[in-house]
This record gives sequence, C-alpha cells and structure tokens, in this order.
Amino acid sequence: MFTGIIQAVGTIAAMEPRGGDLRMRVRTGKLDLSDVALGDSIATSGVCLTVVDLPGDGYWADVSGESLARTGLGQLKLGSRVNLELALTPQTRLGGHLVSGHVDGVGTVLERSEDARSIRFRIEAPAELAKYIAEKGSICVDGVSLTVNAVEGARFDLNIVPHTLTETTLDEFAPGRKVNLEVDVIARYLERLLLGEKAAQPGKGGITTAFLAEHGFLKS
Repeated sequence: MFTGIIQAVGTIAAMEPRGGDLRMRVRTGKLDLSDVALGDSIATSGVCLTVVDLPGDGYWADVSGESLARTGLGQLKLGSRVNLELALTPQTRLGGHLVSGHVDGVGTVLERSEDARSIRFRIEAPAELAKYIAEKGSICVDGVSLTVNAVEGARFDLNIVPHTLTETTLDEFAPGRKVNLEVDVIARYLERLLLGEKAAQPGKGGITTAFLAEHGFLKS
C-alpha cells in the first residue's frame, strides 16, 4: 500500500522487451533506497512494481502484459520522468489517502489553465470509472493523491498547488496526455459489499440503476 505522497521523481533508464512484457530500469534520484530489498514494492507513476534488481542508482522491475495493457507504462520512453513512492510502513504518515498501486484505467488530460498560483486540470476518466469519482473525494493520478474539485460526467477537475507541481511530474501535463488513474479503494469495496450475496453470481460485477431501485436506494 501507498499514500500517494510522492517522495522523488525518477527517470526511465532502460526498457527491455521480454517476450511480450517488459523489464524496466528506473533511476531514482533522491529516493532513499537504503532499506529497499529485492521483492519490495515501489509505486512508479501510480503502478505498484516489484524490485527485481538494485544496481545502486535505482531499480529494475518487470512490467507484465496486464500492466502494459491497463496503464500508461507502455508509453514511456528513455528519459521519461516518473513519480516514485516507497511502500508505506506502520510508521508512515498517511498524508494522502490509501493507494494500492493497482491502476483502474487510463485518463486523458483535456484542459490546463492557470488559477492564481495554482494550475487547474480537467481530466476525462474512462466511462466505467465515473461512478467512483466524487467532488471533494480522493483520486490518484500518476501516483499522486489529489482532491477532486468538480465532477461533470466522467470529467473531473483538479487544482494543483505550486509545491505539488515542483515535486512531481504534474507540471509536464498538457492536453492529450494519458495518465494513470486509481479511484478510492473504499469506493470499490463499498460497491462490492452492497451486492451482498449477489456478488458471487456470474455477471454481477457492479451496481446498476436497477439494483439500486430494487433495494430502495432510488425512489420511483
């Protein structure tokens, strides 16, 4: 688990195709790797990756075909900058929100505008994620824990303060950029819990309008 509070910005140093998936080397810059061991997890622009080698200035990780298909890691190039966070410990301050490092989908930056000293972004999420995004709720974008300022359909706004722009890759965001999205884990589990025993039935993957009406959540 992670918090979405970025500890360093790294760079992609190597990308080696391995029979359908990828082995990737990340130089970690100021990230303290002194207590990192093989098998530990590091969130890399929001994707939980397992360390398979520690060359001294960073780490190597295997990126599965599933991760390449469901995240934006496959679009990275040599020199691309990535947000980094070590897995949390019992002593870690939970300054952001609980983040699993399991990306739910890839969104698209639609707009970027100045808002006093901050930058405001509008991002469009995949339609199936819209129900999990709430105004003043939390969302993880490329590994950064952020507060949703406004929601309109599958589109949502973020207000990014100068410190966050400086300490992450968000200042690179421009219209058209693809970003990794992870919705609040509590929302995902709550949806599954509401299904009750029907969760075990095939085809009962989510809450529908019919389900809500049947259980009294919607008035006719």
